[in-house]
This record gives sequence, C-alpha cells and structure tokens, in this order.
Amino acid sequence: MQPEPILPLGMTLGEGPVWWDDALWFVDIKAHRLYRHVPTTGALAVWDAPDQIGWALPTRSGDMMTGVRTGLHRFDPQSGAFSLFHDPEPHLPGNRLNDAATDTQGRLWFGSMDDSEAAQTGYLYCLAGGQCAATAVPAVEITNGPAISADGRTLYHTDTLGRKIWKVPVDENGTVGAGELFITIENGAGWPDGSVLDSEGCLWVALFGGWGVRRYDPQGSLMQTISFPVANVTKIAFGGPDLRTAYATTAHKGLDAAAREAQPLAGHVFAFDPKVAGLPVTPADI
Repeated sequence: MQPEPILPLGMTLGEGPVWWDDALWFVDIKAHRLYRHVPTTGALAVWDAPDQIGWALPTRSGDMMTGVRTGLHRFDPQSGAFSLFHDPEPHLPGNRLNDAATDTQGRLWFGSMDDSEAAQTGYLYCLAGGQCAATAVPAVEITNGPAISADGRTLYHTDTLGRKIWKVPVDENGTVGAGELFITIENGAGWPDGSVLDSEGCLWVALFGGWGVRRYDPQGSLMQTISFPVANVTKIAFGGPDLRTAYATTAHKGLDAAAREAQPLAGHVFAFDPKVAGLPVTPADI
C-alpha cells in the first residue's frame, strides 16, 4: 500500500481529486488551475480558473460545477470557459469555497472558509434543485471534507482547525440535524483535510501536516494509516475501472526552504492500492 508519485506537478495546494469519465480531476487552489488526467493514456489537460479553485464535480448537464473563490462556476471542458452560476457569500469577500461532494440524489454539498484561516466564517451549503441554501451546521474557520454515506442519510463534516469531524444526520429532503462528534485528530497528528467514503462505509481522512491518510470504521475507530513521504496530504479519490485505485493530492503550502528540500515530492499526485473499492460519483442535478 506504499503510495507512489504518478504526476510530478509540485502543486502549491493540490486538492479536490474526483474520478469521472475515466479520468482523475483535481485542482491546484493557489495556482488557479484545474487538471484532468487520463491514466490509461497518460494525457494531462490543464485549464486556468478565474480565481482560487477548490474543486470540480460533474453535472447531469454534461459540464462541471466548480467552487471558485468568487462563487460557484460552471465549467465547459470543451471550450475551457468558466461562467458564474451563483455567489452564496457576496457579504463575505474574505471567504473562498473549499471542498465539496455530491450525494446519490445529485445534491451538491460544499463548504466555504476564511481565506486567511482566522475568522469563523466557513459555512456548509447544499445546492439542490437549482436552489442553494446554507445548512444549520455551525460555522468554523475552515470547512472541509463533506462526505455523504451511500444511503444519503449521514454527512461527515470536517472542522479542520478544530481537528474534529462531525457525523450529521440528513433527512430525505436534505435537511441536516444536530451533529455528533465522530472523531478528533490528536495534537501532533496533523489537521483533517479532505475525506471520502469507501464501499464498506469507512471514512478515509487525509491529514495536512500529518504525513498520511487514515481509515476509520463507521463507529469512528481507527482501522489503518497509510504513510506518505510528504507531510501535507489533502484528499484521496477512488478511481480506475473498478474504483480500487486511490489517488491522493498533496501540497507544499506552508513548507519552508528546508522542508521543501527534505520533501522533493511535496505537491505531487500519488496513487496506492487501498484494498477496497470506492463509491461511484453521482453527477450534480444541475
């Protein structure tokens, strides 16, 4: 299960990996870049986003919805054009959109964060039926890793700086209830970043500054840790024809010159065998 670098990109803040249309999509937030990699051919496409871009997810319309600092943007892979769809936070110019996931009904769950990582202005939103609304999940500095169970009834919400992941009930209409604490990452083990569920209902959590990825069972018990040769692991995605390859984005953001020299692979994309399949991505119903 040793992770191996597959794309030597040296990204400042690689993030948001997702497997769609036989390709791995991911971003470099600080470089304002969106990537698409086809492992079977080695092809790599890159597009410039209009601002910091946190993620890109497929829609049922055939394009992608992306989370940019200035709001939700549609992205057309054919033309490379980004077009503003909705700005959920015009009153919070210091915020940016950070991480997202879809559920099996096509609802799009996404979060925001204070770009200076100081103010508790990060909210969790749901885009459903073309309408965007803030959820009742309390605000934090950095929202991260929304991950939704296969039945759509449980949402995992990450408070990165608080080192906590919350388990939040979701009713059939998409309304969230009161969350309960699922796991706390201990001091010195890094900060919980992106997360994703596998086909066995276990949660994989990337650790920024923690040199790895952890897998937790549905009760919140640590099952295993995958160690990386870089400190800042940001998120994994299950891909390949059988969804049994784990792809991980990493970052060199925050590393000083000595750390950069000690971690020459920081910011590359990695792959490893997770010994379990992931869940297929459902396009957003937009």
